[in-house]
Amino acid sequence: MIFVGRLVNTHGIKGEVKILSDFKYKDVIFKKDSIFYINGDKYTIQSYRKHKNFDMVMFEGIDDINDVIPLKGCDIYIDKGDYVFDGYLNEELYGKKVYDGDKYIGVLENI
Repeated sequence: MIFVGRLVNTHGIKGEVKILSDFKYKDVIFKKDSIFYINGDKYTIQSYRKHKNFDMVMFEGIDDINDVIPLKGCDIYIDKGDYVFDGYLNEELYGKKVYDGDKYIGVLENI
C-alpha cells in the first residue's frame, strides 16, 4: 500500500471530502473509479475536482456527511498494483542507499 494523502475534512452535507495530498502522480489516481483504502476499507471515487489546495472527492455509495465524518483525519492509501506510474514513486526510494559518485552518503529517509 502506498500513502497518498490525508482526508482532512468534509465539505457540504452530501458526503464530499477534502483531501490534502502531495502525491507525485495525482493525475493517475484522482479519477472516477479509482480505489482508495481508508482504515482498511475500500472506497471508489465517484467524482473528483480540485478546489484551492485540496482534492475534493465523492465516494460511491456515500451521499451524506454523517457517513464520512468518522473518516476525518484518516490516512488514504492505494494499492500500487492497481496503477501504472511513469517512473519511480518517492515512497519506493525511502530506505535506499545514497551515493555521490563513489562516496556513500547515507540512507534516504525523507524527500
